[in-house]
Amino acid sequence: MEKRSFKMRTTAGFLAVVFFFALFFAELFRIQVVHAEAYSTQKVALRASETTVPAARGEILDCNGVPLVTNEQVNAVVLDASYFPSTKEQEKRNEILHALILLTEQAGVAWNDNLPLVFDQNGNIQYKENTDSDIAFLKSREVLHLNSYATAQNCFDSLVEKFSLQSYGKEDARKIASVCYALKKISFSAANPFTFADEVPNDLAAKIKENSAFFAGVDIRVTTRRSYADGTVAPHILGVVGKLNAEEYTAKKTAYEEATADETLSVGDRQTLSLRAYSMDDTIGKFGIESAMEDYLRGTNGILTTTTDAAGNKSSEITTAPIDGDAVVLTIDARFQKQVQASLASFIQQYRDKASIPAVGSAVVIDVKSGAVLACATYPSYDLSTYYADYSTLAADKSSPLWNRALLSTYEPGSTMKPAIALAGLEEGIITESTKFRCTHIYTQFPDTPFKCLGYHGSIDVKEALNQSCNIYFYETGRLLGINKMNEYCTRFGLGQKTGVEIPESTGVLASIAYREAHGGIWYPGDTVQAAIGQSDNLFTPIQLANYAATIANGGTHYQAHFVKSVKTADYRETVLENTGTVLNETGISEKNIRIVKEGMLRLGSRLSAFKDLPVTVAAKTGTAESKAKVNGSIVEGLNGFMISFAPYEDPEIAVAVAIENLNSGSATAVLVSDIYKAYFNTAENYTAQQGYNTVLK
Repeated sequence: MEKRSFKMRTTAGFLAVVFFFALFFAELFRIQVVHAEAYSTQKVALRASETTVPAARGEILDCNGVPLVTNEQVNAVVLDASYFPSTKEQEKRNEILHALILLTEQAGVAWNDNLPLVFDQNGNIQYKENTDSDIAFLKSREVLHLNSYATAQNCFDSLVEKFSLQSYGKEDARKIASVCYALKKISFSAANPFTFADEVPNDLAAKIKENSAFFAGVDIRVTTRRSYADGTVAPHILGVVGKLNAEEYTAKKTAYEEATADETLSVGDRQTLSLRAYSMDDTIGKFGIESAMEDYLRGTNGILTTTTDAAGNKSSEITTAPIDGDAVVLTIDARFQKQVQASLASFIQQYRDKASIPAVGSAVVIDVKSGAVLACATYPSYDLSTYYADYSTLAADKSSPLWNRALLSTYEPGSTMKPAIALAGLEEGIITESTKFRCTHIYTQFPDTPFKCLGYHGSIDVKEALNQSCNIYFYETGRLLGINKMNEYCTRFGLGQKTGVEIPESTGVLASIAYREAHGGIWYPGDTVQAAIGQSDNLFTPIQLANYAATIANGGTHYQAHFVKSVKTADYRETVLENTGTVLNETGISEKNIRIVKEGMLRLGSRLSAFKDLPVTVAAKTGTAESKAKVNGSIVEGLNGFMISFAPYEDPEIAVAVAIENLNSGSATAVLVSDIYKAYFNTAENYTAQQGYNTVLK
């Protein structure tokens, strides 16, 4: 029995050993034969790192597909942490950086030097002006760990010690320290490469490549920069891109952290967010469409994976392809925009030297059936292609060429307010088409405060009151309506409200009791009649006036004004966003009453000589308002001229509003408005106002 039991145990043990070796050989066969290639790769590729591949920014086009802002390929010098010496090899780092700085400076090429320390004329180190956030970061725990009261010299000495720069002269030491500081600031790694120089010529790029053995980790990458078909076309609307500042980076970082905190995100969505995240070395839209449409224009970065084998050999390949940003199609017509700009400039230049305050102004053209902005011009203006080079000069110019007057300036609208008051009076039954008030030049309703009219119009109805711009008629209509009822109708036309365009605009002010009291003032009965003729506290933007005119022209539909027609994928195959027009509200004003007001505006348009030769009939309303400005310490009074209009009268297509500062009257603007209609309806042969502008090719 015992022998049998022993034999069984021996057999079981033997079978167990055989089974174990069978499993071992099976696993060995699986590794060495079945999955030999995969395991061989794992053995060779001991380490892998990922680097961001920047996506190209989306293009900006006009309504006809004419490129306004595109991308031009350039060579950028980039430091790649996968190959660049680590901080343990600081002396090798310094040697490479020193040589790279010398090479670029000898070629006359700018490199990204953002250290907030500079040498003065006496060779003393000091803090760079307006770099408080950079100075604070330099002193922080992340970099030098110095007290807040540390001097510039303290910082420089600490940099020299931290980055082992004792063997270099102070100028070279500062330059090398600048790059080392930047690497620290962006958390330099394979995932966060550093752009040493944004743009270098081909010959310099070739020299760096030829010496790649020495310039370890210094890569030449083909990247893009913004390019303009004509930088003078709508610069205030298009805007520019630039490097992120500290506040922008913090805001983007916070937004990314909040987005990725969502635990329901899929792996794919999380990766997309990561690839669209901003680094400190990134660029962003600074203003205009570049800023407003940033989320569309910014592409999704790709991934370059670098593998290192057992022998230390490295190889790289794109494992995730970048996705270029979407193309933004504007409502603006480039050719028409240029013509409007040229007409505006030509008109204003006639008046620039005729007053102590130089004339400036703007013009806006809107599609009355959709709210699309077809042209939006400001004068004086500038060239986007030289924006950064010219910035100091532009910023110092007292005529403020950088200011977008069409969207940001607010004005007393003068008599351009009168069509709205007429509509309110008609709709409320205060007046009818045949109601007449007598104009004797002086409005006697307030004996203690006489209000005047510019003329002696006698007994006059609403149509002729609009034609002659009779103040007395609208004083009385406004008094009978009251300020609250007046404002109810003005609000329906968007006056004193933002129009809804994609880029920043002023709200303006609709004169009211509440507004006056909120600013410590008292509202008097006389303020109501003044508000009725576009004075008092009323302040509107030119684009508000254009959209108000468009609302009258189309019969009472108030559209949201907009600059973006559509957004398409980079290859134009898919439409991401389509904007055919958004109705903000219907004014609810009867067709009859709108017709009455339009007929009054037609009378004015028909008697202006500047409109006589046009192929279309124009309805218009002029306005003139007082202005004050401080010149050389003294207050100088002047006049601003306005006109709102639309055409063709029979079936309106566009509305035009112009606002010219320091012009003697609104009627004078008729010449400018006429030129704009000629340009739009293509009747001006050999259009001379276009001279001086380059041609945008289709």
